[in-house]
Amino acid sequence: MGIDWKRKLSSRKFWAALAGFVGAVAVFCGAGESLITEMTAIISAAGVLIAYILGESMIDSSASEKDETDD
Repeated sequence: MGIDWKRKLSSRKFWAALAGFVGAVAVFCGAGESLITEMTAIISAAGVLIAYILGESMIDSSASEKDETDD
């Protein structure tokens, strides 16, 4: 059984974990606080955008399937 990437990428928990991981690696590598904050913000913004896009595509797909069965 493979990973359901659509579900994974729309998960807020996944994006929070990814931002935390990247932040921790950046601290380990000696990055400054400003850079870590910027990277976390970018990852969080990407997560919100991707989750929104996938959510809307699921809604659109569901609506089009419903329209097809009504015919």
